Amino acid sequence: MRQRLPTLVAALWWGSLTTLGMFVVPMLFAHLSTPADAGRMAARLFSAQTWVSMACAMLLLMAARPRDGHVPEAWARSAMPFVVTGALLALLVEFAVAPRIVTRENLRLWHTVGSAMVLVQWACAAAVLWKTSAPRSTSA
Repeated sequence: MRQRLPTLVAALWWGSLTTLGMFVVPMLFAHLSTPADAGRMAARLFSAQTWVSMACAMLLLMAARPRDGHVPEAWARSAMPFVVTGALLALLVEFAVAPRIVTRENLRLWHTVGSAMVLVQWACAAAVLWKTSAPRSTSA
């Protein structure tokens, strides 16, 4: 189970970002009565997504740490830059970009920056999923 946990966590992280960004938020804007209502709900969902991302990143960091003086597994060495980058992007979106979007401060600029940061976070989560699901030399 311990060997499969990183792949499951990475799949949850990537899948939640994919579902939110590509399906849920577009449906909010298509079906809610006003763009303002859809934006408020999207902001709440992206805030919740930040904490899902942070939980996944923390679980991956804990799973990657070497035990009993052993060298970390190959997935851990190659995935850690993506885990850390994705987690930092999630925090930056939540605490630096989202407040500016909510207050409509230069809305177009900050929405573009936030969208780009979420896209890069999605790519980081995809890279982590790719690296954790690579075949391992030991059998399960």
